[in-house]
Amino acid sequence: MPKIDLAKVPEHKGVGYPPPLDEPCRERVRQRLGEAGGLTDFGVNRMRLPPGGWSSQRHWHSHEDEFVHVLSGELVLVEDDGETLLKAGDSAAFPKGSGNGHHLINRGAETAVYLEVGSRHADDLTTCSDVDMMSANADGRFVHKDGTPW
Repeated sequence: MPKIDLAKVPEHKGVGYPPPLDEPCRERVRQRLGEAGGLTDFGVNRMRLPPGGWSSQRHWHSHEDEFVHVLSGELVLVEDDGETLLKAGDSAAFPKGSGNGHHLINRGAETAVYLEVGSRHADDLTTCSDVDMMSANADGRFVHKDGTPW
């Protein structure tokens, strides 16, 4: 049956970043809805971000388009050109290869819920804008921008 039972989709808290870069993202919760539904060409995640939390380090993708849609609460989108408030019903799109790092911060008083959609490209390289970190989909390892391991 194509309907996904949200109660049965595992929750993953935090991120895989090396400490201390994981600190602002430790309380975020991800449910991999696309994976639960058997999707393989793109990912769909239901994200919960509590007050004060970050979605990720500010980053951009070499080969993956990314899209977010806010379901409830408010988030601040931070990118190279500044900050934009996203409220329930708002969406944002991040084309691959832009070099424009982005992330979301919850500066509100309630937990925000949003959908995150990405293309899962095998050759993708995620580059962080503000910290010395990159990660390739090919192996999932976090490395410094010079290629040395974290």
